[in-house]
Amino acid sequence: MTRFIQTATLLGRNVAKCHVLSRKSAVPGALYNRLAEMAAENYGYLTTEEVEEAGIDPHRLLELARRGQIEHRARALYRMPLIPPTPLDAYREATLWPRGSEGVISHASALDLYGLGDANPARIHLTLPRAHRPRRQVPAQYVLHHEDLAPAEVRAYEGIPAVTPAKAIRQSGKLGPELLRGAIEDGLHQGLLRQAEAEDLRRELGLGSVGR
Repeated sequence: MTRFIQTATLLGRNVAKCHVLSRKSAVPGALYNRLAEMAAENYGYLTTEEVEEAGIDPHRLLELARRGQIEHRARALYRMPLIPPTPLDAYREATLWPRGSEGVISHASALDLYGLGDANPARIHLTLPRAHRPRRQVPAQYVLHHEDLAPAEVRAYEGIPAVTPAKAIRQSGKLGPELLRGAIEDGLHQGLLRQAEAEDLRRELGLGSVGR
């Protein structure tokens, strides 16, 4: 919530600047301000799909990108530099990269997102539905998994879709017992896992008693 309040404050200041800048450039002020308000709710990102749903011609995004007013991050994905960056931007951008289905942060990347254990994956793990197979080349920084996740296995964390902490731990069985024990302990301490969940995870993963 604090992040959104800070972003809204900065957005208000920056949008005011846009009214002045729009007189000096070809940027339509009203359109830019509307896009900025949309982007402020999504880590600065805009997709052609959501823009079109809002009644805006998605080609306007490409026009603004050509003028250097917004960033073209990937096919059908843009970001407004007006919105201050956060440490979580890379996660949100990853979930928006697939077209036709929003990706879900998973495996060790979900543990890292929640701050559970000491997992430090070099790439961002995303889970997509089994039927969704991107035809584009997958960026080197992403690892795609395919699984039809149940609604109860997914939650929004700081506005970012991710598997639940328990699911992330189950997906990360190859990390090794010490890292898994640490993730479970952190989950308990942070209130992200219930005691019963922790006991089930220890049993399923063959971890025995927890000790750090």
